[in-house]
Amino acid sequence: MNPKSHLIAVVGGKGGVGKSLFSANLAVALVKELRARTLFLDADALSCGDQNIILGTQPTRTLNEIAHFTGQINSQTIGSLVTKHPTGIGYIGAVKNPTEQFKVDASLIQRPLDSMSQVFQYIVADLGSTMTDLQLTLIDNASIVLVVTSPEILALNQATRLIGDFSAATLPSDLVHVVVNKLGPGGTSPSVIQQMLKRPVLGVIPQDDKTALSSIQKGMPFVAAQPQLPISAAHHEIVRRLTSGGTLQRLKAIAKPSKLNMSSRATNAEIQVDGAKSSVATRSSRSANPSGDPRILLKLRIHQELIKAMDLKKSETDTKGDPQKEQALRKKTQQIISQIVDTEKKGMARNERSQLIKEVLDEALGLGPLEDLLEDPDVTEIMVNGYDHIFVEKSGRLNRSQITFTSNFHLKKVIERIVTPLGRQISDSSPYVDARLKDGSRVNAVIEPVAIDGPSLTIRKFAKTPITIKDYLNWETINQPMIDFLKICVENGLNIVISGGTGSGKTTLLNTMSSFIPATERIVTVEDAAELQLKQEHVVRLETRPPNLEGSGAISIRDLVRNSLRMRPDRIIVGECRGGEALDMLSAMNTGHDGSMTTVHSNNPTEAISRIETLCLMAGMELPASAIRKQIASAVDLIVQISRLSDGSRKVKSITEVVGMSGENVTLVEIFRFKEESLDKNRKIIGSFQSMGRVPTFLEDFERRGIKIPRTLFTGTSGAQSTNTKKKIGSGS
Repeated sequence: MNPKSHLIAVVGGKGGVGKSLFSANLAVALVKELRARTLFLDADALSCGDQNIILGTQPTRTLNEIAHFTGQINSQTIGSLVTKHPTGIGYIGAVKNPTEQFKVDASLIQRPLDSMSQVFQYIVADLGSTMTDLQLTLIDNASIVLVVTSPEILALNQATRLIGDFSAATLPSDLVHVVVNKLGPGGTSPSVIQQMLKRPVLGVIPQDDKTALSSIQKGMPFVAAQPQLPISAAHHEIVRRLTSGGTLQRLKAIAKPSKLNMSSRATNAEIQVDGAKSSVATRSSRSANPSGDPRILLKLRIHQELIKAMDLKKSETDTKGDPQKEQALRKKTQQIISQIVDTEKKGMARNERSQLIKEVLDEALGLGPLEDLLEDPDVTEIMVNGYDHIFVEKSGRLNRSQITFTSNFHLKKVIERIVTPLGRQISDSSPYVDARLKDGSRVNAVIEPVAIDGPSLTIRKFAKTPITIKDYLNWETINQPMIDFLKICVENGLNIVISGGTGSGKTTLLNTMSSFIPATERIVTVEDAAELQLKQEHVVRLETRPPNLEGSGAISIRDLVRNSLRMRPDRIIVGECRGGEALDMLSAMNTGHDGSMTTVHSNNPTEAISRIETLCLMAGMELPASAIRKQIASAVDLIVQISRLSDGSRKVKSITEVVGMSGENVTLVEIFRFKEESLDKNRKIIGSFQSMGRVPTFLEDFERRGIKIPRTLFTGTSGAQSTNTKKKIGSGS
């Protein structure tokens, strides 16, 4: 906008306070008092043409028409767009008649607003009492926001609410001033109103219902028709207060956030949210941020004042996980932070102020600097190696982030914030923990003394939109014949082990394959930290529990697998076998729970068999290796190998059938594979999916049950598909 033009936004906490009449007369008073070119906008979201009646005119163009106007707006064309009122103001209405719906695309209003500011020195906008994107966009451009209220308690209560909403939206409080309208005998005094609303009263309009009603009936603002009356003089006085001493120009210079958000939604100061202490800790091997950093010290002061103003720990506990209560707490906290910022640091730039409030709020109620990374859809994994070394995975590649914590103390507090609601603990006596975020993202944390260079935090993000088979096809992680084959195998109850290395995508593939399980079957899932999100209705989810402070009460995966056998499951899905539960899993597969699935860590199907054998030995049953191998051969039907390749892409590298025993060894037959062939100029792997021409032994059993599988799936050519990995890489688990 023209830096010499001023937009005056007029709002009301509720209807009936006289906001519309005041804003129209204020616009006329600007013309009469200053002889300045003034534009009046009706931008009330609930407008049905009230200003048309107050001004006694029909608008040439509505605000919606102006927003969609594609021509040039300048001093030559403005006459055809703006209605010239007899009082001298220009007028753009909201609607032309009461039956017309007022709707304006907020994204289109900025260009014409900027152009009109080149023509008009003052723009008065009646914004009503409902704040939508349009009203917030106009407030973004405003030099001042006038909140009109009458002296009744209900109107004051609504004005308090509206001012609080502005504060929560990080609008600088200095921009908000109050106008007391309809002040009569017995009304609340302006000084008391100023104290109640905690904002200065810019002006007081005396109650004169007779003059107000008469001006509406005549369609002429009383400031023009009866300038000698006290009610008119009060409007002139407000104009003088606005324009004398450079008041508007000073307020215009106050920076606002780039985009207000009434619903309320890095550098970060280290915060202790459950006490009245904030400190900057140092680090043994790397230097901490200097304690003299003015920004850090400012944030520490803000948080100290926040702790004095409210008990954050108790407030968080009282929400009990209720989303509405959490949102209300966040809004209340943001309001208080905004007020503290205005006290501690006046005159901050708008974007800087908004960012500061967001950072303190994230640290007080969220995960601090991790919030932005968690919101970034391209980040699939976050790795924190001490407070000042944060790495992220994007498209299968690791990159160092510029975001840091302030200190190890701050990082440790964030870790505690994650694990405490889950009933888990992390301390010197128990320095590592597995946990999850609310969205299901997997978390592992390690602190001193085990982590030498400070706390370490690893977050494997859970996809906000569940990954589907279609995604795997788009990412070329697998081909259609392999999907068709796996779908048939899952539907018909084959026992499947998904094998792969760390971060290869085992859990994600397991979750996707589980979608093939018929909805009529009862499924029991067992996990260390619940990540699986099955879409079937008949699902029971079980999660392990760590020991309590006394070191007792732990519930392991093996305990849960054994218990699940008593729950009448049709299928058991174990998130990952990493101990003696492997033996219980094999027993379940061999005793009527066909169609069960699990994952193991290994680099290829042969190693997967050895890994399962080793895990079974950890059960402490002292079984001979040959007996365990027989269990594996009879229990496991398929091994699906998934790997993360050197270019960051993930591929299903092999689908292998467990045929049986050959002497002392388990016999494996590969049915499908991914063959790496070369690298392109960007070092991306080029390869193809191939069927090995081998028909699975269980195919005949399927056919006896009337399940037809096309033999062409297993020919040497139909399954082949060339691929390179230039597309987006899927996230792994």
